[in-house]
Amino acid sequence: MKAYAFLAVAILAEVIATSSLKATAEFTRLWPSVLVAAGYVTAFYFLTLSLRSIPIGIAYALWSGVGIILVAIAGYVLYQQKLDPAAIAGIAMILGGCLVINLFSKSAGH
Repeated sequence: MKAYAFLAVAILAEVIATSSLKATAEFTRLWPSVLVAAGYVTAFYFLTLSLRSIPIGIAYALWSGVGIILVAIAGYVLYQQKLDPAAIAGIAMILGGCLVINLFSKSAGH
């Protein structure tokens, strides 16, 4: 279970970093740029810790899937970026894939 906590921290750090990219104004603003760099360093460090127990394919599937969902939500909340029905359907399928991995896959190593 500790590996999944590490993965959750990695995902959260990556979502913060990715969501902050727009605020950097192409890396011309110092503090948002620092936040992006710190977020990605933190994300990759905790991702490596999670790989002690979680297979890399599973970890990366969850990292990217959950990250996509959370970044889409952050874009909506922070930048008022709206999603059309096709985008919402695609994101719902990604969520479904993450749920299938966690609920049914023996590879997930719970």
